[in-house]
Amino acid sequence: MRDYVSLPADELDRFVQRSKASSALPALPDVPLLLRGILRKAAELVPSEAGRILLDDPMAKVERPTENDLHTVAAFGGGAEDVMGEAAPATEGMAGRVYTTQTSFHETRAEPAGGVATAAERLTRAPVRTVIAAPIVIGGTTCGTMELYNRLGGDAYDEHDLVLLELFAAQVASGIQNALDARHAQDLAKIDDLTGLYNDRYLHVRLREELERASRAGETCALLFLDLDHFKPINDTHGHLVGSQVLREMGYLLRRVMADEDAVLARYGGDEFTIMLPGRTARDALGIAERIRSAIETAVFLDRDRGTDLPALQITGAVTASIGVADTAGLELDAGDTAQTLIRIADEAMYAAKAAGKNRVVRVSTA
Repeated sequence: MRDYVSLPADELDRFVQRSKASSALPALPDVPLLLRGILRKAAELVPSEAGRILLDDPMAKVERPTENDLHTVAAFGGGAEDVMGEAAPATEGMAGRVYTTQTSFHETRAEPAGGVATAAERLTRAPVRTVIAAPIVIGGTTCGTMELYNRLGGDAYDEHDLVLLELFAAQVASGIQNALDARHAQDLAKIDDLTGLYNDRYLHVRLREELERASRAGETCALLFLDLDHFKPINDTHGHLVGSQVLREMGYLLRRVMADEDAVLARYGGDEFTIMLPGRTARDALGIAERIRSAIETAVFLDRDRGTDLPALQITGAVTASIGVADTAGLELDAGDTAQTLIRIADEAMYAAKAAGKNRVVRVSTA
């Protein structure tokens, strides 16, 4: 009995997310099942010892394909669990070749490569004799590859196999896009259209839910309130289109910095943002806030030409952030107005950061 494995939905969602304007929505539970199902069907029609699906990381993706990494997100074969989630530079192996050229390949090796076992050899737990790979393309952009190894029966892969694999790779792309479209339609009311973050209405709902959960579990919750410094001069100097693009890129920056955190990111209004940090102490929150502040201070906005209305401006050092930090230590979590109280305290801390000279992090104690 062959096992088909994938990353769990919450881990896989990072790689499924395909747009910088997309939001940090709940994970897509059907995608792992979808990817395993496509691998299973591919193994039936193109009998192989092993296979895998690799995707790049949209949160870390850069324009030059050779500078990205590919991550194994689903696989079958004797060593599938061993390679799950593993990353490799797009300059290596057949996967990198397919990813960087957006061209399918099949290859027969006269003898094993030798040396340190590659991910493919650890996946098959045998020498890789034959391999076939096709690009996964979403919206005209290559996002990953799909590969099969060692055709059963000892035969080499042929052009017919290549066509079938390309169809399965297209199913992966279509399935991911359909899942994202369905989620976007379902959660549109929760999302700020400009930044792709949650809106303030949904923040209040989630914050109340989290505070109730924290009260039952005896845990803490922290909240960051962030306001951009010197944002008005951006609008005055460059116009509102540029200002809107800076806010859009700010949403992406916050998601990228917070990608490994269990957090709820929201645009509170204008150039104000909030970040809820479940289970985090004030000390944790201060460290995270400082990381965000530093990332904003060193960020380059509008670094690429986006058409005649939005040429590259390479805005750097012009936008900083004042961040207020609050946590539930000392608060009665069962009080009905705890959510509003936490927001108010974080907001006051943010204004204290402004008054102290901007571009800094301040915490107002709730104890």
